[in-house]
Amino acid sequence: MKKILHIISSPNGERSFSTKLGNAVVDKLKAANPGSTVEVHDLTKRPYPHLEEATLAAFYTPVEAQTPATKEALKNSDEAIAALQAADIVVIGAPLWNFSIPSVLKAWVDHIARAGVTFKYSETGVEGLINGKKVYVAMASGGIYSSGPFQAMDFVSSYLKGVLGFLGMSDLSVFRAEGVAYPGQGEAALQKGIDSIVL
Repeated sequence: MKKILHIISSPNGERSFSTKLGNAVVDKLKAANPGSTVEVHDLTKRPYPHLEEATLAAFYTPVEAQTPATKEALKNSDEAIAALQAADIVVIGAPLWNFSIPSVLKAWVDHIARAGVTFKYSETGVEGLINGKKVYVAMASGGIYSSGPFQAMDFVSSYLKGVLGFLGMSDLSVFRAEGVAYPGQGEAALQKGIDSIVL
């Protein structure tokens, strides 16, 4: 039995290839782990705000110096981090938009990346503090980015591997539905991505 956190970042609803692929990952996880629970956070329906001055200031305010206003500024970040810490497995639906991730997904990352909470600096370097998680990225793209001339322009998988690994989540797998924009290829590309899912 596992606790699964499913992050959705495409606004395309049931038409979204990244969401369909993410749902397929969740279905396979539930089949492999009977009794598992799934918490879905659709960032397009309930987005985290972009960081503002008050939030950034609160990030660096020691716990003993926090005020009601500081705690209010930390509310979104605390919520996102609590959901992440409670999960055993994280599934992230990530469409490739203009070679990178949607801004709602970047805002989520900005709220979970907190010095002293999810990572820390020490004399020996940086240490990620979110450990023991398995992360699956369900990535969709109109073109082909796993190989070929556009491979270097895939800033979705490289960014998520980098930033989540920085936070301690280095056990990360990427599944792709790619080439979905090519005429008549969308469903076949999705099925290829689903067939590639190995837990």
